[in-house]
Amino acid sequence: MSGQTPPTGQPHGPGAPPPTRASHADRDRTVDLLRIAAGDGLLDAAELDQRLEVALTARTLDELAGLTADLPPTAASGGAAVEVKDVVRIDQQAGSVRREGRWVVPRRIDLRPSWCDVTLDFTEAVITQDTLRIDMNMRGGTLLVVTGPGIVVNTESLSMSFCHGKTPGTVDPGAEHTLRVELTGRFAYGRIKVRTPRRTFGQWLLRKPAQRSGG
Repeated sequence: MSGQTPPTGQPHGPGAPPPTRASHADRDRTVDLLRIAAGDGLLDAAELDQRLEVALTARTLDELAGLTADLPPTAASGGAAVEVKDVVRIDQQAGSVRREGRWVVPRRIDLRPSWCDVTLDFTEAVITQDTLRIDMNMRGGTLLVVTGPGIVVNTESLSMSFCHGKTPGTVDPGAEHTLRVELTGRFAYGRIKVRTPRRTFGQWLLRKPAQRSGG
């Protein structure tokens, strides 16, 4: 048996333990780290595509580890220290404001724009608490909230007038969640849209192996 090549295609020497198989969760974590590194400017688009292709088909943990070996420790571990602000104020007049990518979610958002579209995308956000309160005094425009797994939006304490579109309502306080977004205050002459993130092509490919049966 010694000296034979295992199914992964990577030989291991006599007495050495065989390489550890990677799970779907292991591949998910590596893909997330690569995307964060690309967002921080550590990888260009071509490098990201090459590494994602390997990550999506990797069979062992050694293969996955090699994909992040040249990244800074904080980027490779995902454990970089972040500064969480108590309050972020958004009061722009007209135009649009976007919080997306790897932004740090504050403890509270003071939302007071006029005739301005605001996007809060939590897809890749750094979340450090289980509740975000958004105090609104917003007039006109659209508030778009892009959620993710375990993220819920509650508008029970929000007063809306002359608004249109379907909005979320009351959320069960006992429901399990990663982040509970509480909208309070007043909103007039606009609309609120809440939706889940759209899958990128890489994310669609990532989910394909998970759908296979038989392990």
